[in-house]
Amino acid sequence: MTYIHDSIEQLKQSSPAQTEFYQAVEEILESLAPLLEQNPRYRQHSIIERLLEPERQIMFRVPWVDDDGKIQVNKGYRVEFNSALGPYKGGLRFHPSVNASIVKFLGFEQIFKNALTGLPIGGGKGGANFDPKGKSDAEIMRFCQSFMTELYRHIGPHTDVPAGDIGVGTREIGYMFGQYKRLVNRFEGVLTGKSTLWGGSALRKEATGFGCVYFAKSLLESREEQLTGKTCLVSGSGNVAIYTMEKLYELGAKPVACSDSSGTIYHQSGIDLDLVKEIKEVRNSRLSEYCDTHNEAYYTPRSDYPEHGEQIWTYQADLAFPCATQNEINESDAQCLVEHGIQAVVEGANMPCTQAAVDLFQEQHVLYGPGKAANAGGVATSQLEMAQNASLTRWTREEVDEQLKCIMERIYRDAKRTAEEFDDPDNLVLGANIAGFRRVADAMIDQGVV
Repeated sequence: MTYIHDSIEQLKQSSPAQTEFYQAVEEILESLAPLLEQNPRYRQHSIIERLLEPERQIMFRVPWVDDDGKIQVNKGYRVEFNSALGPYKGGLRFHPSVNASIVKFLGFEQIFKNALTGLPIGGGKGGANFDPKGKSDAEIMRFCQSFMTELYRHIGPHTDVPAGDIGVGTREIGYMFGQYKRLVNRFEGVLTGKSTLWGGSALRKEATGFGCVYFAKSLLESREEQLTGKTCLVSGSGNVAIYTMEKLYELGAKPVACSDSSGTIYHQSGIDLDLVKEIKEVRNSRLSEYCDTHNEAYYTPRSDYPEHGEQIWTYQADLAFPCATQNEINESDAQCLVEHGIQAVVEGANMPCTQAAVDLFQEQHVLYGPGKAANAGGVATSQLEMAQNASLTRWTREEVDEQLKCIMERIYRDAKRTAEEFDDPDNLVLGANIAGFRRVADAMIDQGVV
């Protein structure tokens, strides 16, 4: 479609050298072609042009002092992409890879992911090119306080409510919340992912992983398949991967592989989840230590990975859950999964499959759950935290889990129903993108040219 092609080319001119952002835009816009042809009013209202340009982009320096007394400087970001449905909502990522392109790719995805939840939240994202690894608690506190000293003026419970992401857990959220409260002299729900001691929601840490499995369950049941008894590959070993594995075990499936940045563990009898939690959450160490306890398991260091792919996708399993990072499954990895008879790929991370990999899964009729639908459990539970903060109430773990399950089932149904509406019933990428876009676009039209 010429209109979509022209929009992408214009974006590349106005926002040069932002390849990750282009990838996210192309994936979404190309799937919108049937809707744009069917309903010309979206073009008449310039919805695409307005969506591609964030409502606000904030970039700032973050100076802080390390334990040796040396001044360090990092770069901070907050991209407030779209507020048609509610306050901006999206995580903060602290990682050396963070740049404007990464933040805009994540923020653009967040618009549609948040819309799919059916909850009143807009889309945003942020972070800094700061690496918490190897830093003392005092250094992380000083960085977080400096970061919030600039960010606080741009956020608020009815404006922009950040959450955690890679490198930002309860510790970092706590330091940032404390500084925000100190600056504004108010205790309010401006951040989610807080400790349950002071306003956090039960299950927030587990939510993305749990939600991903609930989505997979709905996906399989649509084909009259069951999750029980399935063997699973789960990349990563952070919160998303750990709690994906926990929910898989709870629902009768068996994860047999997981990974970190240094290597991959394969354990045919099933991953020892308690040991993984101890290694990653208590010792803050590497998965290579896993085999010290289980000598029957196999550890493959990254230096021994296949030339054009990731080791974890070479193992036999029924289901794959990429839960590590963007573009971790390339075409070669996808081909390997197909050859090993994978039944479904469900994304726990943001855009972990390249477009070539997605195309191959669809050509081979592999069930595919795109991240903006399958990993929306985290932001959905963040909004549940916002609701609890606003009403000064606290829900039980069971209440939150039941609401999360219902939200994920609804997301699947909406994506599936929309795909069927456009005569491509197995294409959940198309279904999720159109369902999310339509909700945002209709709200934008209702609100006029803003």
